[in-house]
Amino acid sequence: MQQKLLQTALDFMSLRYPQGSGGVAVLATESGKILTSIAPDVKNDALSVCMEMGACLEAHKINEKVTHSLCIYRESEHSQILFLTPCGICQERLAHWGGHVQVAVSTSDNILLFKPLRELMPYHWSIVNGDIL
Repeated sequence: MQQKLLQTALDFMSLRYPQGSGGVAVLATESGKILTSIAPDVKNDALSVCMEMGACLEAHKINEKVTHSLCIYRESEHSQILFLTPCGICQERLAHWGGHVQVAVSTSDNILLFKPLRELMPYHWSIVNGDIL
């Protein structure tokens, strides 16, 4: 699934951002669907959203559980593809589907590495409710 997500992200990036900078998120669902999204350019920074948001909303819309998340970014069509750890807000969005969701994380050597969300959030606030993320 990890390689399938990467290839989908690369293909979508080439299509959506043939030139210049760009970022793409891809999420996999329990049934095997691959959902893609971007962070749209906005004229007012207060309206900006993360790359994953569109795909997260799509998963909710089709009532599917997310199992994997991958975000990639590049400065230009000639730049290296970077793997991005979900920001804190997106980690909270993904937590809806539990701590087992596999998320791609940033590494110093920029390798494709997935970790369970619970490893990124070992002290998640839900523990006070007796939940184990």
